[in-house]
Amino acid sequence: MDSGAAGQSRSEQRIGLLNGFAAYGMWGLVPLFWPLLKPSGAAEILAHRMAWSLVVVGIALLFVRRWGWARELIRQPRRLGLVAVAAAVITLNWGVYIWSVNTGHVVEASLGYFINPLVTIAMGVLLLGERLRPVQWTAVAVGLAAVLVLAFGYGQPPWISLCLAFSFATYGLVKKKVNLSGLESLAAETAVQFLPAVGYLVWLGAQGEATFGTEGVGHAALLAATGVVTAAPLVCFGAAAIRVPLSTLGLLQYLAPVFQFLLGILYFHEAMPPERWAGFGLVWLALSLLTWDALRTARRNAVRLAAARQAATAGPPAVQGEREPAV
Repeated sequence: MDSGAAGQSRSEQRIGLLNGFAAYGMWGLVPLFWPLLKPSGAAEILAHRMAWSLVVVGIALLFVRRWGWARELIRQPRRLGLVAVAAAVITLNWGVYIWSVNTGHVVEASLGYFINPLVTIAMGVLLLGERLRPVQWTAVAVGLAAVLVLAFGYGQPPWISLCLAFSFATYGLVKKKVNLSGLESLAAETAVQFLPAVGYLVWLGAQGEATFGTEGVGHAALLAATGVVTAAPLVCFGAAAIRVPLSTLGLLQYLAPVFQFLLGILYFHEAMPPERWAGFGLVWLALSLLTWDALRTARRNAVRLAAARQAATAGPPAVQGEREPAV
């Protein structure tokens, strides 16, 4: 690779990293946004998020002029069904998350995204028949111990965390089968969500309980901004995903729950009794094991790939006794 191509590659990776930090940073700081929407309830905020997200994504698609995927998707009922499942699961995830933040459970919500990789691995084993390496089994076992410790500390299982982790893991599994890129996937899912969301908002308005338009222009603008809050990090994530290695994205994903955890403690002043610290400590140990194993595996694969390329370019070995021709 010449110096110009190498410089361009480094520039692309730098852009990818910046977009990755932006995406996970926005996801990590979003707990600061939802309380601004009070006195709207979680269900009303959720409905606005679903409706305005389609508006924002539709405008983005108008600029990039990518519509061919929609015609192809409509002709495939099975994929349409999977999109509907993805829309239902992410609706549950969004609703629980908004409710948890606005009712003082930011730390427990962050735990859901910390244990999400462990749940994803467990689902891969149970549903897809994937085989785990010993370190991955150890990480899953430590994660299960963490849930048990937290259940003891709470006096009940950490339902918010488990609901967020399982719903997002299921969402990821379904999205993999649908196989649409980020912007198109969000457009398809919010198209499914749009009519129920608008129907709920109309009903809420008929009951005289809607806050959109009754709490001032600023409040209405904030509710409309839920579409931007949803779409912006996804666009940045898409820009990062095509420029940085998957292993790097895997490490960046921990930024969001770390930010949420710190906000829960330092900004929202949520309690962290010893048993909760113990549970979180076990989760972080499990994630450290997963990260170490992933990096070790990535290095081994890189070494094997480099050796295979070197062997391919070296050509067949010389026959013993064969001599170089005299010059």
